[in-house]
Amino acid sequence: MSSPTGPESGLPVRMPRPRQPGRHRRPEPLVAPEDAPAFVLAVPGAPSAATRGLAEEVVSIARSELPGLDARIGYLDGDDDEFPTLSAVLARAAEERTARHEQAVAAGSDAKAPDGPVAVVVPLLAGPDNALLRQTRQAVMDSRVAAELTDVLGPHPLLAEGLHVRLSEAGLARADRARLFTVATAADGIILASVGGEEAVQAAGITGMLLAARLAVPVMAAALDQEGSIASIAEQLRASGSQQLALAPYLIGPEIDTALLTAAAAEVDCATSEALGAYPAIGKLALAKYTASLGLAQQPQSAPAF
Repeated sequence: MSSPTGPESGLPVRMPRPRQPGRHRRPEPLVAPEDAPAFVLAVPGAPSAATRGLAEEVVSIARSELPGLDARIGYLDGDDDEFPTLSAVLARAAEERTARHEQAVAAGSDAKAPDGPVAVVVPLLAGPDNALLRQTRQAVMDSRVAAELTDVLGPHPLLAEGLHVRLSEAGLARADRARLFTVATAADGIILASVGGEEAVQAAGITGMLLAARLAVPVMAAALDQEGSIASIAEQLRASGSQQLALAPYLIGPEIDTALLTAAAAEVDCATSEALGAYPAIGKLALAKYTASLGLAQQPQSAPAF
Protein backbone atom coordinates (compact mmCIF):
# COMPACT_ATOMS: atom_id res chain seq x y z
CA MET A 1 0.00 0.00 0.00
CA SER A 2 1.10 3.53 -0.57
CA SER A 3 -0.22 6.96 0.25
CA PRO A 4 -0.39 10.10 -1.88
CA THR A 5 2.86 11.19 -0.26
CA GLY A 6 4.76 7.99 -0.91
CA PRO A 7 4.95 4.28 -0.10
CA GLU A 8 4.10 3.19 3.40
CA SER A 9 7.52 1.59 3.72
CA GLY A 10 9.05 5.03 3.92
CA LEU A 11 11.24 4.50 0.90
CA PRO A 12 11.88 7.64 -1.12
CA VAL A 13 9.81 8.19 -4.23
CA ARG A 14 11.69 8.91 -7.44
CA MET A 15 10.23 12.15 -8.71
CA PRO A 16 10.73 13.61 -12.20
CA ARG A 17 13.88 15.70 -12.39
CA PRO A 18 12.92 19.38 -12.57
CA ARG A 19 13.68 21.15 -15.81
CA GLN A 20 16.97 23.01 -15.43
CA PRO A 21 16.45 26.75 -15.87
CA GLY A 22 18.78 29.19 -17.55
CA ARG A 23 21.12 29.03 -20.48
CA HIS A 24 22.60 25.67 -19.40
CA ARG A 25 19.25 23.98 -19.88
CA ARG A 26 19.45 20.97 -22.17
CA PRO A 27 17.76 21.59 -25.51
CA GLU A 28 14.61 19.67 -26.27
CA PRO A 29 15.29 16.75 -28.63
CA LEU A 30 14.46 17.61 -32.22
CA VAL A 31 11.64 15.63 -33.83
CA ALA A 32 10.64 15.69 -37.48
CA PRO A 33 7.75 18.15 -37.96
CA GLU A 34 4.38 16.70 -38.87
CA ASP A 35 3.94 16.46 -42.64
CA ALA A 36 7.61 17.30 -43.18
CA PRO A 37 8.98 16.47 -46.63
CA ALA A 38 10.45 13.01 -47.11
CA PHE A 39 14.21 12.65 -46.75
CA VAL A 40 15.37 10.86 -49.92
CA LEU A 41 18.95 9.62 -50.18
CA ALA A 42 20.07 9.62 -53.82
CA VAL A 43 22.53 6.74 -54.27
CA PRO A 44 24.86 6.82 -57.29
CA GLY A 45 26.59 3.95 -59.03
CA ALA A 46 25.61 0.43 -59.95
CA PRO A 47 23.17 -0.95 -57.33
CA SER A 48 24.25 -4.01 -55.36
CA ALA A 49 23.55 -5.70 -52.07
CA ALA A 50 26.59 -3.93 -50.57
CA THR A 51 25.39 -0.56 -51.84
CA ARG A 52 21.92 -1.15 -50.41
CA GLY A 53 23.38 -2.15 -47.04
CA LEU A 54 25.49 1.01 -46.95
CA ALA A 55 22.54 3.24 -47.89
CA GLU A 56 20.26 1.59 -45.33
CA GLU A 57 22.85 2.15 -42.61
CA VAL A 58 23.18 5.83 -43.55
CA VAL A 59 19.38 6.21 -43.46
CA SER A 60 19.22 4.37 -40.11
CA ILE A 61 21.68 6.85 -38.61
CA ALA A 62 19.62 9.76 -39.93
CA ARG A 63 16.42 8.28 -38.44
CA SER A 64 18.08 7.81 -35.06
CA GLU A 65 19.16 11.46 -35.07
CA LEU A 66 15.69 12.76 -36.02
CA PRO A 67 12.80 10.62 -34.73
CA GLY A 68 9.78 10.57 -37.00
CA LEU A 69 11.85 11.12 -40.14
CA ASP A 70 10.28 9.76 -43.34
CA ALA A 71 13.51 8.47 -44.91
CA ARG A 72 13.73 6.72 -48.27
CA ILE A 73 16.38 5.51 -50.71
CA GLY A 74 16.41 6.11 -54.46
CA TYR A 75 19.02 4.73 -56.84
CA LEU A 76 20.25 6.76 -59.81
CA ASP A 77 20.81 3.55 -61.77
CA GLY A 78 18.03 1.53 -60.19
CA ASP A 79 15.69 -0.93 -61.89
CA ASP A 80 12.39 -0.05 -60.09
CA ASP A 81 12.19 -3.64 -58.87
CA GLU A 82 14.84 -4.59 -56.35
CA PHE A 83 16.41 -1.12 -56.46
CA PRO A 84 13.78 1.63 -56.91
CA THR A 85 14.86 4.58 -59.02
CA LEU A 86 15.02 8.04 -57.54
CA SER A 87 12.19 9.18 -59.86
CA ALA A 88 9.94 6.34 -58.71
CA VAL A 89 10.64 6.99 -55.03
CA LEU A 90 9.77 10.67 -55.42
CA ALA A 91 6.57 9.88 -57.33
CA ARG A 92 5.52 7.42 -54.62
CA ALA A 93 6.16 9.99 -51.88
CA ALA A 94 3.94 12.48 -53.72
CA GLU A 95 1.16 9.92 -54.15
CA GLU A 96 1.26 8.98 -50.48
CA ARG A 97 1.12 12.60 -49.35
CA THR A 98 -1.92 13.23 -51.56
CA ALA A 99 -3.59 10.06 -50.26
CA ARG A 100 -3.02 11.09 -46.62
CA HIS A 101 -4.67 14.44 -47.27
CA GLU A 102 -7.64 12.85 -49.03
CA GLN A 103 -8.13 10.40 -46.16
CA ALA A 104 -8.04 13.24 -43.64
CA VAL A 105 -10.66 15.20 -45.59
CA ALA A 106 -12.85 12.09 -45.93
CA ALA A 107 -12.65 11.64 -42.18
CA GLY A 108 -14.07 15.13 -41.67
CA SER A 109 -10.83 16.96 -41.00
CA ASP A 110 -10.37 20.50 -42.26
CA ALA A 111 -6.73 19.79 -43.08
CA LYS A 112 -5.21 22.20 -45.55
CA ALA A 113 -4.01 20.89 -48.89
CA PRO A 114 -0.30 20.05 -48.63
CA ASP A 115 2.11 22.60 -50.01
CA GLY A 116 5.87 22.97 -50.14
CA PRO A 117 8.28 20.32 -51.38
CA VAL A 118 7.26 16.68 -51.30
CA ALA A 119 10.83 15.62 -50.59
CA VAL A 120 14.36 16.83 -49.97
CA VAL A 121 16.87 14.87 -52.04
CA VAL A 122 20.35 14.45 -50.54
CA PRO A 123 23.07 13.12 -52.91
CA LEU A 124 25.24 10.43 -51.31
CA LEU A 125 28.43 12.18 -52.45
CA ALA A 126 31.36 13.45 -50.41
CA GLY A 127 32.33 16.00 -53.06
CA PRO A 128 30.96 17.58 -56.23
CA ASP A 129 30.65 15.39 -59.31
CA ASN A 130 28.91 17.30 -62.09
CA ALA A 131 28.01 14.20 -64.09
CA LEU A 132 26.31 12.51 -61.14
CA LEU A 133 24.63 15.72 -59.99
CA ARG A 134 23.21 16.27 -63.49
CA GLN A 135 21.88 12.73 -63.40
CA THR A 136 20.30 13.43 -60.01
CA ARG A 137 18.65 16.65 -61.22
CA GLN A 138 17.33 14.86 -64.27
CA ALA A 139 15.78 12.14 -62.12
CA VAL A 140 14.06 14.80 -60.00
CA MET A 141 12.74 16.49 -63.13
CA ASP A 142 11.53 13.18 -64.58
CA SER A 143 9.51 12.50 -61.43
CA ARG A 144 7.50 15.73 -61.97
CA VAL A 145 7.51 16.12 -58.20
CA ALA A 146 8.26 19.29 -56.25
CA ALA A 147 11.51 18.31 -54.56
CA GLU A 148 14.53 20.20 -53.30
CA LEU A 149 18.04 19.00 -54.11
CA THR A 150 20.72 19.72 -51.51
CA ASP A 151 24.43 20.19 -51.96
CA VAL A 152 26.90 17.31 -51.52
CA LEU A 153 28.13 16.38 -48.04
CA GLY A 154 31.58 17.96 -48.10
CA PRO A 155 33.87 19.58 -47.42
CA HIS A 156 33.39 19.18 -43.67
CA PRO A 157 35.54 18.45 -40.58
CA LEU A 158 33.56 15.26 -39.97
CA LEU A 159 34.77 13.91 -43.30
CA ALA A 160 38.37 14.60 -42.22
CA GLU A 161 37.60 12.67 -39.05
CA GLY A 162 36.23 9.77 -41.09
CA LEU A 163 39.29 9.72 -43.37
CA HIS A 164 41.53 9.66 -40.29
CA VAL A 165 39.61 6.70 -38.87
CA ARG A 166 39.81 4.76 -42.14
CA LEU A 167 43.57 5.40 -42.39
CA SER A 168 44.10 4.26 -38.79
CA GLU A 169 42.01 1.14 -39.41
CA ALA A 170 44.37 0.28 -42.28
CA GLY A 171 47.42 0.85 -40.07
CA LEU A 172 48.42 3.90 -42.10
CA ALA A 173 47.99 6.53 -39.38
CA ARG A 174 48.02 6.77 -35.63
CA ALA A 175 44.56 6.59 -34.15
CA ASP A 176 45.52 9.14 -31.48
CA ARG A 177 48.52 11.46 -31.48
CA ALA A 178 48.41 11.65 -27.69
CA ARG A 179 49.28 7.98 -27.26
CA LEU A 180 52.91 7.14 -26.73
CA PHE A 181 53.38 4.59 -29.47
CA THR A 182 54.13 4.65 -33.17
CA VAL A 183 52.59 2.89 -36.13
CA ALA A 184 55.41 1.28 -38.11
CA THR A 185 53.47 1.49 -41.36
CA ALA A 186 52.16 5.05 -40.80
CA ALA A 187 52.25 7.12 -43.98
CA ASP A 188 54.23 10.35 -44.12
CA GLY A 189 52.25 11.68 -47.08
CA ILE A 190 48.58 11.25 -48.03
CA ILE A 191 47.03 11.38 -51.50
CA LEU A 192 43.36 12.29 -51.16
CA ALA A 193 41.65 10.62 -54.14
CA SER A 194 38.45 12.21 -55.48
CA VAL A 195 36.25 11.89 -58.56
CA GLY A 196 34.51 14.72 -60.38
CA GLY A 197 37.35 16.62 -62.01
CA GLU A 198 39.09 19.79 -60.89
CA GLU A 199 36.15 21.12 -58.86
CA ALA A 200 36.13 17.91 -56.84
CA VAL A 201 39.90 18.14 -56.30
CA GLN A 202 39.56 21.67 -54.94
CA ALA A 203 36.76 20.65 -52.57
CA ALA A 204 38.74 17.61 -51.42
CA GLY A 205 41.71 19.89 -50.80
CA ILE A 206 39.75 21.79 -48.14
CA THR A 207 39.03 18.58 -46.25
CA GLY A 208 42.65 17.59 -46.92
CA MET A 209 43.89 20.61 -44.98
CA LEU A 210 41.78 19.52 -42.02
CA LEU A 211 43.14 15.98 -42.30
CA ALA A 212 46.73 17.28 -42.48
CA ALA A 213 46.16 19.17 -39.24
CA ARG A 214 44.98 15.96 -37.58
CA LEU A 215 47.83 13.78 -38.87
CA ALA A 216 50.67 16.35 -38.97
CA VAL A 217 51.71 15.04 -42.40
CA PRO A 218 51.24 16.60 -45.86
CA VAL A 219 47.95 15.81 -47.61
CA MET A 220 47.33 16.61 -51.28
CA ALA A 221 44.21 15.95 -53.36
CA ALA A 222 44.16 14.30 -56.79
CA ALA A 223 41.56 13.10 -59.29
CA LEU A 224 41.03 9.40 -59.88
CA ASP A 225 39.19 10.21 -63.11
CA GLN A 226 41.97 12.34 -64.61
CA GLU A 227 44.84 10.46 -66.20
CA GLY A 228 48.16 11.16 -64.51
CA SER A 229 46.68 13.15 -61.62
CA ILE A 230 47.45 10.58 -58.90
CA ALA A 231 50.98 9.99 -60.25
CA SER A 232 51.68 13.72 -60.42
CA ILE A 233 50.68 14.30 -56.80
CA ALA A 234 52.68 11.26 -55.66
CA GLU A 235 55.73 12.71 -57.39
CA GLN A 236 55.24 16.07 -55.69
CA LEU A 237 54.93 14.47 -52.26
CA ARG A 238 58.03 12.36 -52.75
CA ALA A 239 59.99 15.35 -54.03
CA SER A 240 59.09 17.20 -50.82
CA GLY A 241 60.44 14.37 -48.65
CA SER A 242 57.52 11.98 -48.14
CA GLN A 243 58.62 8.42 -48.79
CA GLN A 244 55.80 6.26 -47.44
CA LEU A 245 52.61 7.36 -49.19
CA ALA A 246 49.02 6.29 -48.66
CA LEU A 247 45.97 6.71 -50.85
CA ALA A 248 42.87 7.86 -48.96
CA PRO A 249 39.62 7.73 -50.99
CA TYR A 250 37.61 10.93 -50.52
CA LEU A 251 34.63 8.85 -51.52
CA ILE A 252 31.67 7.18 -49.85
CA GLY A 253 31.91 4.10 -52.07
CA PRO A 254 29.05 3.53 -54.52
CA GLU A 255 30.14 6.38 -56.82
CA ILE A 256 33.37 4.68 -57.93
CA ASP A 257 34.56 1.35 -59.28
CA THR A 258 36.94 -0.07 -56.66
CA ALA A 259 39.15 -1.31 -59.49
CA LEU A 260 40.13 2.32 -60.16
CA LEU A 261 41.38 2.67 -56.59
CA THR A 262 43.36 -0.55 -56.79
CA ALA A 263 44.93 0.47 -60.09
CA ALA A 264 45.80 3.96 -58.80
CA ALA A 265 47.46 2.58 -55.67
CA ALA A 266 49.46 0.12 -57.76
CA GLU A 267 50.52 2.87 -60.18
CA VAL A 268 52.17 4.92 -57.44
CA ASP A 269 53.19 1.94 -55.28
CA CYS A 270 51.37 2.85 -52.09
CA ALA A 271 48.86 1.36 -49.69
CA THR A 272 45.23 2.47 -49.58
CA SER A 273 42.57 2.80 -46.94
CA GLU A 274 38.89 1.99 -47.34
CA ALA A 275 36.33 4.48 -48.63
CA LEU A 276 34.30 6.37 -46.04
CA GLY A 277 31.37 3.98 -46.42
CA ALA A 278 28.73 4.10 -43.68
CA TYR A 279 30.92 5.97 -41.22
CA PRO A 280 28.42 7.46 -38.72
CA ALA A 281 29.25 11.02 -39.75
CA ILE A 282 27.88 10.34 -43.24
CA GLY A 283 24.37 9.83 -41.90
CA LYS A 284 24.66 12.90 -39.69
CA LEU A 285 25.88 15.08 -42.54
CA ALA A 286 23.13 13.84 -44.86
CA LEU A 287 20.55 14.69 -42.21
CA ALA A 288 22.15 18.11 -41.67
CA LYS A 289 21.64 18.88 -45.37
CA TYR A 290 17.97 17.93 -44.99
CA THR A 291 17.36 19.97 -41.86
CA ALA A 292 19.22 22.99 -43.25
CA SER A 293 16.94 22.87 -46.29
CA LEU A 294 13.93 23.04 -43.96
CA GLY A 295 15.44 25.68 -41.69
CA LEU A 296 15.66 23.38 -38.68
CA ALA A 297 18.43 23.74 -36.11
CA GLN A 298 20.32 20.48 -36.58
CA GLN A 299 24.09 20.68 -36.97
CA PRO A 300 26.38 17.65 -36.65
CA GLN A 301 29.14 18.07 -34.10
CA SER A 302 32.72 17.40 -35.07
CA ALA A 303 35.03 15.59 -32.71
CA PRO A 304 38.13 17.57 -31.73
CA ALA A 305 41.33 16.90 -33.68
CA PHE A 306 43.55 14.30 -32.06
